[in-house]
Parts: sequence; structure tokens; C-alpha cells
Amino acid sequence: DSPNREDEPLLADKERQAVNILVDLFERRAPVSFYEGEPLKALATLAYSDINHLQLSAATAFSEISEMDARPVSREALEPILYLLQSPDIKVQHSASAALGNLAVNVENKLLIVRMGGLEPLIRQMLSPNIDAQINSVGCITNLATADENKMRIAKSGALLPLIRLARSREIRVQRNAAGALLNMTHSIEHRQQLIAAGAVPVLVELLASDDPELQYYVTTALSNIAVDEGSRQLLRDTQPSLVDSLIHFVQTSTTKVQCQAILTLRNLASDEEYQLQIIKAGGLDSLLPQLQSGYDLLVVSASACLRNLSIHPDNEEPILNSGVLPLLVNLITQSGNDEVQCHVISALRNLVANNEADKTPFAEAGLFDHMKIVLSDPRSSEVVIGEMAAALSVFVLDESLWPYILSSGFLELLVPLTRSHIVELQYNACATISSLAGKASESSDACSRLAQVWDKPEGGMQSYLAAFLAVDEGMDPLLRSVAIWTVMMLLESESPDLVQLVLAHPSIIKNIDKIAQMGSLSEADARLSAYTSDGGLRSSRAFDGDGYGPEDGDLGDEHDDDDDIYQRLESMAQDVVALVQNLDR
Repeated sequence: DSPNREDEPLLADKERQAVNILVDLFERRAPVSFYEGEPLKALATLAYSDINHLQLSAATAFSEISEMDARPVSREALEPILYLLQSPDIKVQHSASAALGNLAVNVENKLLIVRMGGLEPLIRQMLSPNIDAQINSVGCITNLATADENKMRIAKSGALLPLIRLARSREIRVQRNAAGALLNMTHSIEHRQQLIAAGAVPVLVELLASDDPELQYYVTTALSNIAVDEGSRQLLRDTQPSLVDSLIHFVQTSTTKVQCQAILTLRNLASDEEYQLQIIKAGGLDSLLPQLQSGYDLLVVSASACLRNLSIHPDNEEPILNSGVLPLLVNLITQSGNDEVQCHVISALRNLVANNEADKTPFAEAGLFDHMKIVLSDPRSSEVVIGEMAAALSVFVLDESLWPYILSSGFLELLVPLTRSHIVELQYNACATISSLAGKASESSDACSRLAQVWDKPEGGMQSYLAAFLAVDEGMDPLLRSVAIWTVMMLLESESPDLVQLVLAHPSIIKNIDKIAQMGSLSEADARLSAYTSDGGLRSSRAFDGDGYGPEDGDLGDEHDDDDDIYQRLESMAQDVVALVQNLDR
């Protein structure tokens, strides 16, 4: 041995053999797995050695191998890496945490790492003053936090406070990894609340001042998730007065990815009335309108969703319409080709009509009903889009300036087939719109003529669904039954000889209404099939406003009458129809 090697520790035979095996494998670039068999045994021998440079060699090898090969590994493969993670040598720690981070992109590995106690040494590394150790350890926890099973363990491990502290690091790579880990902890309400309790909100808002697009993305996405919860929105409103301005600034200036998340955060904030007003007053509308014209679908989806929420507040109706957005919204109904955009846009238009006491003719003149008819006529249109269209029509038809457009545009022929939908809410909105048009028959000869034309076509026409909804020998949703009775009443009160004759000549419609009038209460089967229990509730079309039968004006379908009340109303309505028929017979 040469003199300059005298102070080096002597290798044990097994260590020398392990080194030789690994050198041979690396030199030959042998296509073998280092996570099992002889290669793993050789790496483990170096990892458990008392000689520091052998441990560093093992850690470096694991880091480089895992960068190229992040397959699912066994406990036996992870054990030496976790052992190296606890080395007092910062270089060994650095390489070991890098290896874990690489392996943690695999779902099975990230679960196994936490189950084997990998969090504790990673947290210790986060507390290290060494920047590389912070980067790797936080990056590894970011990957681990994408697994739902790990989130609670991470929250309970004491990792949140170090992550929040490192999010304020002066090193951008540490900030990014810490913000990414915090983002991954915002996907459930429980973990969001834990983050809030740990003080994450002011730090996240503070980071909005960063000019780094990647950090901006992580922070805006995390805040968007936090803003889903009502209590969190209240906290943001009370403690973060600059939030809305910062988000609007991003919508105007940042990358497309950040713009989307900033808009989605504004959308979630706009679930509250106070934010609906604040966003408009802060100039949010001017920032959203260009995004509605973007060639990037996600921007249009985000902007239309945000505008939908902003349109809920009545005080926002005037500034929204004065912005000139109406033609743009109307055109998006057919131009977007995106279901989400179509739903958001038609919902926003519905809100604007419902909130607007002024003349609604500009909506029709902008081509609203032409575009809606194109979508409703297209067999490729999705059920969810058709459902939004039907719900909107049930509101539009209540307006004195809009119902003539709906009538003359041929919507009756499109609505009748929708009464056969398997979706109760869609059925109800289609029937309610037809019912509202039937209510105009007494003042419009055109309404009488068009209603008569759809009596028996298309697809069996009005008479078919009216008879089906009024059949008393089978379970039927009480709201559908009530709208059918009301429609019959409107047709009879129209004083149109053609309509009255069509109703009276039908073999079952009046007979079944007479049975309902005498029943006193409907069957238990009917009660069990009540649409009140359908997912999401029913939208009120307000087709019955002011008649003493239907929902109160402004009822959004969130609260419903007791079963006894609805059946009493059905009986009362049926009795009124019977009395009306008797008067007509005299």
C-alpha cells in the first residue's frame, strides 16, 4: 500500500466484494434491477457500513438509479435508503432524500415510505440550515402528500409548521417545493382546516407578491381550494383585504396557467354575496371579459364560471350588462363547443334575466333564442347542457318581453320530447315552460294555434305526457302531476274552442283529474317517488307565481312543502279543473 492511503479505513471483505460487484455492474451497464437480489444486497452492504464514503457512495447510487428507475420497490429496498436518511453527514442525507423523492412519484412507494416511518427523518431534514437538504426533503414530502392516505399522517407528524416556515424561504426552489406540499394538503376540508389552524393563509396570500409563475400557480391553486369552504371565505374576507386585487392583477398579467387558477379562486370567492360585489367594484369584470374570448378552453371555462357566480347578485346585473358582454355570452352558447362553458353561460344569462327588472328585449335581439334553439336541436348536445337550457327557458318564459320570442321560435316542438326525459328535473322544467306558454293562450291566438299543433306530435305530443302524468294507477312525481293539472286548467281557460275540444275529447285526461279530485290523498307509492328527494333538488320555474298553487316567487327549490300539503294542493287544483269542466258543459 502506498503511504497516502495508510489513514484510510480498511474495507471488510464483504464491503470490498460489494464494491467490486457494483463497479462491474455500472461499468458493464448491465440491464439489471438494483432493487432486488445481488445488486440490492451490495448496495445495502455499503449503506450499513461504518465507513462514511461507502455510505455516500450507496446514497449517491440510490439517487442516480431512482432518477432513471422509479418502479414500485419492496421494504427491503427502502430500508437502506431510510437508514442513510438518518446519517449525520449532510451529503449522505441529501442523496438519500433525493432517492426517496424520486421513488415517491410511484403511488405504492409513497405509501410504503410513510408506513415505514420516512416522515420523521424528512422533517428533521426540513429543519436543517442546508438549502439542498431543505429542497430535497420538502420535495419528497410534496410527492408523498399527493396520496390521500398520507395526508393525515403528514398533518399529524408536525410537518405543517416547517412547511409554512420554508414557504417564506429566500431560496425560490425551497419556496416552490414548500408551496407545492401545502397545495397538496388542500384537497379535503379536514386538511384545509388543519392548514388554516397552522397559519398557512397569511403566508399563502403573502406569496402572491412573488413574480415566479410556478410559485404563483401553487399559491393561487391552494387558495382556490381553501376558498371552497364557506368558513374559509369568511376568514379570507375578514383578514386578507388585498386578496381580490392580487388575484385580478394575475388575471391581467400572469401566465395562462396562473390566470386560470386566479379566476377559479375569484369564482369560489364569488360564492358569497360580499365577494360578488367586491370583485365587480375592484375591476374584476374588465379582467374577465378578454378571457371569455381566449382561444384557450380552460380560460374560457374559468371566466364563464366566475361570471356565472358574479351574475347571481342583483346589484351586479347593471354593470355586467353595461360592459357589453351580452352578445359575447350569447355567441358562446354555440361557439364554444364546450359543455362547461355552455352551462356556465346559459346560467349567467338566466341570472341576469331573473335579476333584471328592465326590458329584456335586448337578450332576444342579441340572438339568445336562436342560439339556444341550435343547441337544443343538436342530437350531440349533452344532457347536462340540455338540462341547463330547459331550466333557463322556464325562467325566460316568465318575462313578458321574452315569452313571445320563445313561442314564435318553435321551442314547443323541442320541449315536448324533453317531457319524456329520464331526468325528473329536466322533465319538470320542460313541462313548466309549456305550462307557462299555455297560460298565454287566453291572450294570444298564436299561442292557441301553436299549442294545438303540438297536441299529438312530436312523439305523442302534449296529450301523451299529460295523460301519463295524470294516470292515478301508477306512481308519479307530485310536481309533474301538479304541472300537468295546471297546464290542463290553462288550456281550458284559454276559451280556445280547438284547445278546449282537444282536452275534453281525450279519453283519460279529465277522467283522471276527476279521480284525483276525489281521492283525498294519493298513494304511498306516489309519496315515495316525490321529486323532493331527487339529487340536487328541483329548480322552481315560478310558472305558478301568484296563482295560490305554486312556489313563492324567488323559491329556488331548496325547501319544499310537506307531502300532505302538496297532495292537498293537487286535490284542490283537480277540483278546480272539474268545476271548470262542469261550467263549460252548461
